[in-house]
Amino acid sequence: MGEALLKEPDVQFDFGANWADFSTQIDEERVREAEAGLHRLLGDSALRAKRFLDIGCGSGMHSLAALRLGAHSVTAIDVNPRSVATTRSVPARFAEAFPAEVLEHSILSPELPPALQQPFDVVYSWGVLHHTGHMEGAIRKAAKLVAENGVLVLAIYKKSPLCGFWRREKRFYTQAPRTVKVTMDWIYAASYLAAYALTGRNPVAYVRDYKTKRGMSWMIDVRDWLGGYPYESATAAEMEAMLKAQGFRLERSFNTEAPRAGGVFGCGCAEYVFRKVTAG
Repeated sequence: MGEALLKEPDVQFDFGANWADFSTQIDEERVREAEAGLHRLLGDSALRAKRFLDIGCGSGMHSLAALRLGAHSVTAIDVNPRSVATTRSVPARFAEAFPAEVLEHSILSPELPPALQQPFDVVYSWGVLHHTGHMEGAIRKAAKLVAENGVLVLAIYKKSPLCGFWRREKRFYTQAPRTVKVTMDWIYAASYLAAYALTGRNPVAYVRDYKTKRGMSWMIDVRDWLGGYPYESATAAEMEAMLKAQGFRLERSFNTEAPRAGGVFGCGCAEYVFRKVTAG
């Protein structure tokens, strides 16, 4: 399929509403956790004086974190207008100036706005491109926006034997009435935490400390998982082969092991940092 023919899917989960809900929970502690997550991926000085592109900016928290870690400039894009509005409003609570350009734009679009017509030192897309309906095409397009010797930072769902089930569940959830969604949220959350308790771990502490996962929220992530449609996934080997063909080498990765329990409660995201190999 030619990249110019890539189109947004007809059925999509409203991530913008989810991020707008999450934005009310963002505080200084969560922003610091977001900074720690970027630091873990990129190291001490990888953002200093660099041009940073956030694809699928969601709440804007990680765009803000990039600026606070020394990025020269930030460009943030999202296909959902509510995410764009949230990204424009949230950072104002934590920074006197937020020198970022925030655009409503799809990575699948064949046309590039002026803000995306120069390469970026860091292109970051955490848990986004597997929701486009054209994951490989979206990854190719994101890769083209990386400068020579720059990095592409991706989080992509790990492949599991239950991916087919979850794809059907997510499509159903996305189109279900709100009462059905809320019921599914609590059934999943209760089942997950019961299974967690059976391993001898404390589910209350797990939920309480969940913000240490990049500053995120337990119930927001539950809804994100259950409703995250479109849905695709990849193995680490598939990701490495895909990006190698685009002129990248894998620099580091995290959480690439097989999903727990074969993906019964979801598969989680593997994180990758790919370096664009300098030509010649």
